[in-house]
Amino acid sequence: MPGPVIEGHAEYESSCGKCHSLFDKDRQTTLCRDCHKDINRDLVRKVRFHGQSDAVSTTECRSCHTDHIGRSVDITGLNRTTFDHELTQFSLAGQHQTVSCDSCHDNDKAFRDTTHECIDCHADDDVHQDALGDSCGDCHNAKQWKDSEFTHDETEFPLEGAHGDASCDSCHPDNRYIDTPLECNDCHRIDDVHGGQQGSECSTCHEPRKWSEVTFDHGGETDFSLHGEHKSIPCESCHNDTLDIDNQDLDCHTCHAKNDIHRERFGTGCDQCHTESEWDDPTFVHDNDTDYHLTGSHKNVSCESCHQSAVVADAPVRDCIDCHQSDDVHKGDQGNNCARCHNDDRWPEKIRFDHDLTNFPLIGLHAALPCEACHLSGEFQQANTECHGCHASDDTHEGRLGNSCASCHTPNDWQLWQFAHDTQTDFALNGKHQSLDCLACHLAPTKDEISLSSECADCHQEDDVHEGNFGSECDRCHNADSFLDPEIYF
Repeated sequence: MPGPVIEGHAEYESSCGKCHSLFDKDRQTTLCRDCHKDINRDLVRKVRFHGQSDAVSTTECRSCHTDHIGRSVDITGLNRTTFDHELTQFSLAGQHQTVSCDSCHDNDKAFRDTTHECIDCHADDDVHQDALGDSCGDCHNAKQWKDSEFTHDETEFPLEGAHGDASCDSCHPDNRYIDTPLECNDCHRIDDVHGGQQGSECSTCHEPRKWSEVTFDHGGETDFSLHGEHKSIPCESCHNDTLDIDNQDLDCHTCHAKNDIHRERFGTGCDQCHTESEWDDPTFVHDNDTDYHLTGSHKNVSCESCHQSAVVADAPVRDCIDCHQSDDVHKGDQGNNCARCHNDDRWPEKIRFDHDLTNFPLIGLHAALPCEACHLSGEFQQANTECHGCHASDDTHEGRLGNSCASCHTPNDWQLWQFAHDTQTDFALNGKHQSLDCLACHLAPTKDEISLSSECADCHQEDDVHEGNFGSECDRCHNADSFLDPEIYF
């Protein structure tokens, strides 16, 4: 007898007729197919590897599967590297092309007996936990298992708006797909700012494209049409707490009580002065509705600039000093009739007071000065009219020429002065005296009339080389033109 048969044929090793026909080699293939009925079925139906391969269907079995060469010999001769899986009933696509044979095929079973159902290999990957059955291919493909191709439009709940961007587990927690509730409130109950008071028909006001954009027609569905600023504010600005929409007071004061600077003294008819377009811009006409017409700068100030406490309907017309007491630099000395000098266009400027009616008419540069330049303390009636009262700090003579500034200076320009020493004093200037500075002779300050000695020795005592031996009548020998050139007469 030839060598041992393979392990699978061992039980027939002594029954040669199982595989061989006496004197008829061609019958051997028929005997193989009689025993291997599954292979024969593939050949008849032209399916799987043996049925789809033209070479196999016309070749004797023994050409590829030679026996009697040992118990442990693999007579299938399958090359796992070059085997064409397209000749099977399971074409390799996507990720299946990269896995090894052993990932799907059990070496203890014939390769042809491997199941084709996804769930048989991927049961551990089934996040649905068998809730959606075994037809994984309805949603998944072999190229990218996690990219589902499921078309939600084929269900009772087509995905619209933001639902199309939501992940599956946003609506199907715990991978629950069958019998998922379809009412908005089933998923959005935690978002229900109405606390369930408006029922579960969320689509009455909301739509899936953007949940926060309410489509509710406030004017058509309620007795309160939205105008002005009311159109742009969020619902919860008026419907606070649990948004009790069905029980709302429509009075302005219900929402705007905290904005009522009048403290309800004007009642709750806010729309008499205010509008929804701009609450802070009242339509109240001060000139028509009060006895105090707004003129000048009063037109531009805010209400609270004058009405610092609650506005009272029967408030009397007020005097200037009632508002401007803090601005009164006169500290009440000029009385309360501010309009005598001031106007309401520009309070500190354009003063109408006629200074010529006082004991000090404004002449020259004095006319261009602001009041406070001279009236530093706000004292007007008892202001000092002496030049020195304002110009003491400008007195370059340091008081040595007295306080009668007008003797030399004029209001047109303090720096321009004129004084005729020859005619205005008893000491005419001649010779070198004409070029001297005033302070050369007027050394000591004085507040009274200037009284200086005209004796030469009083000024030139330090220059007296005679040390007083010739007396004090210097002009007997000296003259004012040149003191050092004496004229001596014998």
